[in-house]
Amino acid sequence: EVELVESGGGSVQPGGSLRVSCTATGYIASGFCMAWFRQTSEKEREGVASIDSDGRITYADSVKGRFTISKDNTKNILYLQMDDMKPEDTAMYYCAAARLAPTSCTPEYPAELPNFGYRGQGTQVTVSS
Repeated sequence: EVELVESGGGSVQPGGSLRVSCTATGYIASGFCMAWFRQTSEKEREGVASIDSDGRITYADSVKGRFTISKDNTKNILYLQMDDMKPEDTAMYYCAAARLAPTSCTPEYPAELPNFGYRGQGTQVTVSS
């Protein structure tokens, strides 16, 4: 069984930076797609970034150029570095993992396949002055 635990959320001012982490325990094999998505009470689930088993990275247009997804395979930790943050980035951030082919690994997969794979409990990120 795979467990995902997010950490690193908090409050930051507009223009600031924050890094959230997702530690995976259990068996994360090669062939896993990992992704970050976010959700607020007002908005539907929104894909943020994904990284497939070949290391190919995809970002949502809303975060492209500001957010960076990365993965430490030796420690089974997924990161999301968030720079130049905006108030609209305020949300609960979740990580997700699933055995998906690279062509199916997109930031939208957690919303398109809500009952597939694994996801964490989330970490709150607030951007406010």
